[in-house]
Amino acid sequence: MSDFSDYIVFVDESGDHSLESIDQGYPIFVLTFCIIRKLIYTNELVPKIKALKLATFGHDSVVLHERDIRNKYGAFSKFGKEVREKFLGALTSIIDEVEFALIAVVIDKEKHKRRYVTPEHPYHLAMNFGLERLYKFMRTKNQEGQVTHVLCESRGKNEDKQLELEFRRVCGGVNYFNSKLPFEIIITDKKANCEGLQIADLMARPIGMSVLRPNQSNRAMEVLEKKFYVNEWGNKNGFGLKIFP
Repeated sequence: MSDFSDYIVFVDESGDHSLESIDQGYPIFVLTFCIIRKLIYTNELVPKIKALKLATFGHDSVVLHERDIRNKYGAFSKFGKEVREKFLGALTSIIDEVEFALIAVVIDKEKHKRRYVTPEHPYHLAMNFGLERLYKFMRTKNQEGQVTHVLCESRGKNEDKQLELEFRRVCGGVNYFNSKLPFEIIITDKKANCEGLQIADLMARPIGMSVLRPNQSNRAMEVLEKKFYVNEWGNKNGFGLKIFP
């Protein structure tokens, strides 16, 4: 039996973690965990994303970043309306078709700052909440006896060092379960063309907007709603979706 679990996890964020200068247009921090079986990742998700890139750009070196697509930057700057809609439709279909689970943590920075005298770092707090829910998910899949790798995008030398320390602190036993969590962190360079990290990045902002402006049309969330980790009664709140405070 392998020492590694059947799953791999990709983590990315939307918004910044600053509590000093809070963007009033987007005063939240979102951390998404995309949990996917390795066989599905290698046999379905990666080939489908690569095929879409080849069909759209003629090569597969383009890195899919939600901000670049939204702001029509870089490889997406020359997209006409028809090409853009076709690409987004195909991308949405891939996310809809491929089986994976989703955990998202949304930190309302204004409320967090008001509630606590010394509020915790939003990224570290979100990671803590996410890892606890990831552990619950892994137990439902009988994977808690194997190591699961959690891939996070690099944010800078100091930030990466602090994140790794926090990750190891939580997995070392400072968590809701007072138990060691079988996760290993892998911090990946921003330039790495990793399909899993790109999917996690694409999902973070739509989730944030669904919390910030729940009545606003949000095509991506129509698909993502089916991906959230839920309890036995089908409830995602507190399980696949944690909003704090």
